[in-house]
Parts: sequence; C-alpha cells; structure tokens
Amino acid sequence: MEQNEVGKMFFLRMILCICFSFVTVTSFADDGSRLWLRMQQNTNDAKVVIDRKTRKNNDFKPTLEIAVNELKNFWNSNVPVILSVSKDAPASDGYSLKYRNGKIEISSASTVGVLYGSYTLLRMQQLDKLGQLMKKGVSIEDFPTFSLRMLNHWDNPDGTVERGYAGKSLFWPQFDKQRIIEYARANASIGINAVVLNNVNAKTAMLETSMLRQTKEIADILRPYGIRVCLSVNFASPKAVGGLATADPLDAKVRRWWKDKVDEIYSMIPDFCGFLVKANSEGEPGPMDYGRTHADGANMLAEALKPHDGIVVWRAFVYSATGDDRASQAYDEFMPFDGMFEDNVTIQIKNGPIDFQPREPVSPLLLSMKKTDVMPELQITQEYLGESIHAVFLAPMWREMFDVLQKYKKDKMDAIAGVANIGNSINWCGSDMAQANWFAFGRLAWNPDLSSQQIADDFLRLTFTSDNRFVEPVKNMMLKEREAAVDYMMPMGLHHLFAAGHHYGPEPWCQPEGWREDWMPKYYHKADKRGLGFDRTAETGSGNVNQYPDPLKNIYGNIASCPEILLLWFHHVDWHFKMSNGDIMWNNLCHAYDAGVRNAEDFVKIWNDVKPYIDEQRWTFQMKRYQRQAKDAWWWRDACLLYFQTFSQKPFPDDVPPCRHNLQELMDFHLDMDNYSVADMDLLP
Repeated sequence: MEQNEVGKMFFLRMILCICFSFVTVTSFADDGSRLWLRMQQNTNDAKVVIDRKTRKNNDFKPTLEIAVNELKNFWNSNVPVILSVSKDAPASDGYSLKYRNGKIEISSASTVGVLYGSYTLLRMQQLDKLGQLMKKGVSIEDFPTFSLRMLNHWDNPDGTVERGYAGKSLFWPQFDKQRIIEYARANASIGINAVVLNNVNAKTAMLETSMLRQTKEIADILRPYGIRVCLSVNFASPKAVGGLATADPLDAKVRRWWKDKVDEIYSMIPDFCGFLVKANSEGEPGPMDYGRTHADGANMLAEALKPHDGIVVWRAFVYSATGDDRASQAYDEFMPFDGMFEDNVTIQIKNGPIDFQPREPVSPLLLSMKKTDVMPELQITQEYLGESIHAVFLAPMWREMFDVLQKYKKDKMDAIAGVANIGNSINWCGSDMAQANWFAFGRLAWNPDLSSQQIADDFLRLTFTSDNRFVEPVKNMMLKEREAAVDYMMPMGLHHLFAAGHHYGPEPWCQPEGWREDWMPKYYHKADKRGLGFDRTAETGSGNVNQYPDPLKNIYGNIASCPEILLLWFHHVDWHFKMSNGDIMWNNLCHAYDAGVRNAEDFVKIWNDVKPYIDEQRWTFQMKRYQRQAKDAWWWRDACLLYFQTFSQKPFPDDVPPCRHNLQELMDFHLDMDNYSVADMDLLP
C-alpha cells in the first residue's frame, strides 16, 4: 500500500473516532491509532484566547496556533483559557497553570512551554483532575529535568527499521504529512523535543543533498511542535559522499568537508539539532581507523557544528572482539578521555554495560565520567524483551536506573535518549500495550521522579478507559510484567541467552560457526559442572566491579552482599550455594523461571477478565499476544532449565512442574527471520 493511502486511511480513522466519541466503548472497533490522545471532541465554543501582549510581541505563531486549536477542539469546559508568553513566566520549556478570576492562564517564557501546558491541561481534564487546579490561589508550575528529551529512530533509507516491530519507517523513503503531524502531537503531549530520524548504523546516503531536502521537509512539520531533528552520520561520509581519499578527523580537507556539509544542512534547517554518531563499533567506521581517538572524532564534528549551536551525541556502545570483559570496555575506552571533549559533545551511554538486557546494573561509565556531559540511552523498542509480542512495561526498569543515578551520581545530566518503538503500523508500536513504553519514556524524560504506578495509571485511563474494573487489575499486571519477563528469560543476573541475530527466543547453547565469542551466550553464562554466572570480581574475575564507585564496588564484589537479582552478573556461583532463603542456587533458579511462567499465565487470565470494559478490537488483538507470551515463557523456562541441568546434574525441586518441551527438539528449532521484522507467532514452538 502506498504511503499516501496509509495516510488517508489513518486520517479517516481519526475522523471516525472523533465522530463516534460518544458511543459506548465496547460497541465499536478501536484500532489504537489515537494512542493516549483519545480526547472527547468539544461540542461547545471553547473560550481560548492569546493575551494581548503575547499577540503583539510574539513572532513564532504556529506553535501558539496549535495550542489554541488543540484547546478549541478538546477543552470541554466553559472556563476560559488564556495563553500567555512572558519573560517572567517559567523558562526552559517550563510552564505554569493558574486559576484565578474564573479563568485558567497557561503561561511560559516560550511558545513551546505554552503548548506543553496546554497538553497538560487537556490531560488533567481526561484524568478528571481539574479539581486540583481550580481552587482559589492554586498555581501549578512544571519544568523538565532534562533539556534534551530525544527519540532515536533506527530507520533506514529503504524504509526498514532495525529492531523495529511496528512496520516500516514513518520517514523513509517517503513520508505522509498527516501521519507526521499525528506523530508530532503525540511527542509534544509528553514533552519529547528532539528526534534522530535514521539508524545509528548510518548509511552515507543520509548526507546527500536529496536526503537533506527530505529531512528539511520533515523538520518543517515537526518544528511547530517544539521538536528539532538530528541525523545519525556515518564517519566515512567524506569518502563515500565527498569523494575524499580519507576520513581522518585530523586531515584538513576532511575537516573542511564536514564544515561545508554542516553549513549546507543549516542553510536548509536553521534549528538542526546535530549529529548522533556510532563509531568504531560493530564494524562501523570511526577515528580509530586512522589511529585517532574518540575525542579526535567527536571534536572535529563539534567544531563544525558549534557556530550553529549544534551538538554531537557520540555513542559509547563499543566493544572489541579481543577485550577481556565486554561489560568493562566502554569504561576502559572512554574514561581516559574524560574532560577532553568539546563542550558541545555529549557521550550517549546505554543504561547498562552490555546491551539493553532485561536486567543490568547501571553502566559504570554513567556513574564515573565527571568532566564530560553524558546522557543515558534507553531502549523503548523491545529488542531483547519479546518484540511487540510480549507485554513488558519498562518504567520499572528505568526507575531502577534513575534510583541508582540519583543516589550515586551527584553531577547533573541534561539529556536523555530512547530508541523508539514506532513504525507505520496503525497502532504505531505494533501492540497497544507497547504504546505504554513510548508514553513512559516521555513522562520520565520530563520528570524522572514519577512513579511507575502513576505512569501506568495515567496511560490506561488515557488510552483505554477510566473504569476502575479495568484500570486496577491491568495496572497491577503492568507493574509485574518486567519482573515476570526477567524471571522467565534470565533471572538472578543472567544475560544474553538469546537466539543469534534476531534475539527472539532462548538459545543458551547458541554457537554459530565463525562468530565472535562475545556474541555467544556461553561467553556470558559460563555454565559448568561447578556453577553458573560471570565472575566479575576483583580477586578471581574480570575486575569489572572496580569500575563502580564505593560503596557499589564493595556491594557488588562480595557474594554475601551482592543483590540476588544481580548475583549471576557479578559472580560465578556454585549450584549448591545457599542463598538468603536457605535454599540452594539451583533450586532458586528453577523457582524463578517457574514464577515467570506463572505470572505470564496470570496475565492471560487478567486480560480475559477485563474484556467487558474495553473495545473488542484491541482486546482481541492484545489477547493473542498475551497467549503467545505465556507460551514463550514456557519455551524460555524449559530451554534454559533443561540446558543448565546438563551442567548441574540436579533434579527439579518437587514443587516445580515438569517441562513441556524436549531439549533436543528446542536445540534443533531455528527461527528464520531478520533484524527488521516481528516474529511470526504461528511459527513459534
């Protein structure tokens, strides 16, 4: 289907959803396209005005016009709303909401802040929380914690999306304007203010003039919603696009080429945000190809961008095939250059030291760089968590990271990134429940102190229904989803037990011929007759614990004090090791895997019970996924326990049910799929 046809269908669905907004929810289909913006169309003449001083002095009117139109369309109160841009109002995208003299005033030092305040007011209306505001003398002020709140799209020029489980790209090779507008609305409503439009494994074609023209068209659509665009760039672009003999960052011709290319970009996109760079990682080119350093490469780009107030976001996802411990390599490679990067360079660091695993400790590099700006990189798309099939609410995972950072990192971070889970599927994310992670990222990027409970509650009421018979059980389920996934996939600190390449399903035995050792599960689980887990202690292991500041170094390094949820991450543990509950490690491992299965099966029951309270279409769509998730939980449990049992030589505890699968049959099963598609549920065990 052509992009413009998809756009027309999407627009018609939006109109139909608005027209039937008064119909009982279970009496019509809902395709999920409205996300959390399922606001009731206003049937009255909403009183929304821009104050006289703002009308007179403000030059950037499109953003205010959007705010006015959103309120006129969806503000269902007779209380007038006044929009005000004033230098005395909250700055830095912040805003205030005040109720006085029978009117609500939304004010900010910026037009974008007014737009954010407008979406907040509409959200309060949807959640029936206007009573908090409409009291005498009440004023609500809100400011974002992070100045840069950025989505990273891993979209390719041909329209494929790496680790994308929601269809093709929104942006490439063509785009639909109405679809981009709806994307912008959704992002602005949760405070996201920057997007990287293409894959970190960047194609050099992205810097060709024709692609930059299309980037400009997209930027023009996003700009009124307060969203700036960035591009991932391939470090070898001076050779591939510019025809130079080298991409050496210290070469004068190379530096001149980048300066000219940056000038070209800013001539088209004056508010261009900057470049995201993956260099010298997984085969991507970089400055080390020429004997230079990460600082040399980043600073060359920073020099070109600085006159335009652009930034370089340089990823720290690096690991060598010859390194001792993959978990240590980003720290080892970047810490020697702390303080040597230009002030418009930010190092983007994955939340954990490996690669978006279901549970990891916080990356020691995030905790340790003091003289260089750093930003966490989270993964919203579920590369390692069941794609868009498994329902795994990620706010609790991210809360773990924020809690550690707030306790042990004293210097402030000013930016955060999330790898998007968005595509051209009608429900945006390939699953209605996966929308919760896009929503949660935006809310936490604005305010990392929000609880997972609050985010889940808001999401369900905004996206489905405010009926507590639905909200309460499903919210409680969402809060258990991440822990359940950890249990049925990789409990107690196990990591990277996935099938090769596409990462869907378990293969702890995986060992493709010719692959690097650190791409194989055996590198990480270290199972043998004695025990299980990766020894990262200073005394007998890789010494990775020494990268953590005190007291984390001592907590993680001591098997007696290491949290049991990370035990096998930091220690090689005997099968007979007695844990805090008095039982041995093997039995605890079996019970953890089995608990994950029990929870996944409970999710099916819970979803079945709430069927009367939401629309049939979304309930049916999601039920199929919950049922598949429960089957996959058994697949994971049986594959891992049967495989590890070949080392432990121990029976299952009496209260752990027997396996449903045969180990050899599971080892013989191979899922034929690429890194750009969602798994076919009908082909799974």
